[in-house]
Amino acid sequence: MMAHIWMVAAREYRQIAATRSFWITLLILPLAVAMGPIAQRLFDKGDTERVMLIDASGREAPAIKARIERDEQRRVLVSLSRYAQRHALDKADPKALWAQHDRVYSDAEVAAFSASGGVAAATAVMKRLAPAGTPDFAMPEAWYGIVPTPAAIAAAAPASLDAVLEPVLRPKDKDKSRPVDHVLYVPADFGTAPAPVRLWSKDRPSERFITLVQSVLTADLRRGFLQGSGLTAAQAEAAQTIVPPIAIKAPPPGGGKERVIVRSILPLGMAYVLMMSLMLSGAWMLQGVVEERSNKLIETVLACISPNELLYGKLAGTVAIGLTMVLVWVMCGVVAAFATTGAVADVLRPALAALNSPVTITAILFYFVAGYIMISMIFLALGAMSDSMRDAQSYLTPVMLGIMMPFVLLAQAILQDTGGAAVAVMTWIPLYTPFTMLARLGAGVPLWELVATAVMLMIFLAAEMIVLGRVFRASLLASGQKPSLALLRRVLGGEGA
Repeated sequence: MMAHIWMVAAREYRQIAATRSFWITLLILPLAVAMGPIAQRLFDKGDTERVMLIDASGREAPAIKARIERDEQRRVLVSLSRYAQRHALDKADPKALWAQHDRVYSDAEVAAFSASGGVAAATAVMKRLAPAGTPDFAMPEAWYGIVPTPAAIAAAAPASLDAVLEPVLRPKDKDKSRPVDHVLYVPADFGTAPAPVRLWSKDRPSERFITLVQSVLTADLRRGFLQGSGLTAAQAEAAQTIVPPIAIKAPPPGGGKERVIVRSILPLGMAYVLMMSLMLSGAWMLQGVVEERSNKLIETVLACISPNELLYGKLAGTVAIGLTMVLVWVMCGVVAAFATTGAVADVLRPALAALNSPVTITAILFYFVAGYIMISMIFLALGAMSDSMRDAQSYLTPVMLGIMMPFVLLAQAILQDTGGAAVAVMTWIPLYTPFTMLARLGAGVPLWELVATAVMLMIFLAAEMIVLGRVFRASLLASGQKPSLALLRRVLGGEGA
C-alpha cells in the first residue's frame, strides 16, 4: 500500500513541478523581496511638504523658518536616540543627548545638539562602538521644505494673490513645475491691525502646519502684549521659554506594542504563506483531479490502485509541493535577514527572534502542516465531485472567499490589537484555527490554549479524513454521475463507503 501511495505522490509532485506556473510562483516572492528596495527608491516621491512664505512684516518668516528647523532637528535627535538604544550604542557617550531616552528634548537641548555637530558628530562617536554589520543611521524625511518666494509674488498686491498663486499651487505642467503645498502670507501690519494672516493650500490644509504657524505667531503676539504690559524685552522672551519638564517612560525599540508587531511578522508571514501556497497548490491539485476525471484516466488508475491509495498519494504530493515552496521562501528570507543590509534585513532579523523557543517552533510547524492537510483535503473532495473546471469553480469560489476574507480581518486585528472576541472565536473554529494560531503566536499564547487547540484540530482532521475520504471515493466510483444531495447523504451516513 505504501509503495502505491509514494508512487502517486511522486507522480503528483513531478506533474506540478513541471509546470511553468509553479516556477513562476516559486520565484515571484524572492524577486519581490529583492526588487522591493529598488522599486521604493524609483517610485517614492517623498512626503516633504513644500512651503512658500510671503512675509510683508519682515519678522515672521525668519521665526517660522527657525521653528521648522528646530522641530526637524528635534525629530532627528529623537530618531537618533532610538537608533542608539536599538543597537546598544549608548556606551559610546553616555552623557550625550542621544543617549538620554527618558525626556522631551527642549529647544535649548536641540540647539546644543546642533551646535555640537548634529548627526555627523553623533554617528562618528557611535561608529567607535558599533559592531560589524550595524546598519547606518537613516535620517528621517523632513516634514517641510522652504521654497524661495519669487520677486513677482513677493511684490504682488494682497488683493491679487489669489490669481498669482494659482499656477504655483496647481501648475498645469506638473512634470516641469512641482506644486507648492502651502503658501503663507503675513501682512505688513501684523499684530497692530486686524488684517488676517492668509494661508493657501494645494489640497486640504495640514493641521500640523497650521498648528506650527499658530504657535510661532501666537508667541510673537504674546511677546508684544507682555512688553506692552511693562515687562522688558528680555523678560517677555524668557516667558516664552517656560515649559514644564516631562519625564517619559516608554518601552525601548522592539518593546511594547512594537515588540508585538515585530515578533508577529514571522508568524503572520507563515499564516500568509500558508494561505497563498494553499490557494496555488490546491488549484493545481484540483485541476489535476478534474482533468483525470473528465479524461476517464481515473478509471485506469483505479484499476491498479485503491481509492484510498490515490487519495493519500495525491494529498502527500500536494503537501510536498507546498512545503517545497515554503522552504524556498523561508531560505530566501533567512538570506535576506543575515546576508544583506537595509530595511528588509532590519525587519527580518528581530522578527526571527520568535524562533527562540522550541514551543514556538513546534507550534508553527504543527499548525502549518495541519492547516495544509485540512484545506488540501477540501480541494481533493471538490475535484473528485467535479466533471469540469467550470463545475469546480462553482464550488471553489465560495470556499476560497470563506477562507480568505476572515484572514484579512484577522491580520489587521492582530497587528492593531483590536481583535478581542472575534479573534478568540476564530481560534476555536477548526477551519480558521491554523491561521489564527499562527497569527497570534507573536503576541504570546498560553500553553493550555496551544495544547487544547492542537488536540481539537487533530480530532477535526481525523473526522475530515473520514468524511471527505468517503466523498472522494464515492465521487470517483460514481463515474459519469453528478453527485446529488441524496448520494452525499448516503455517503456521509456510511452507505457505499
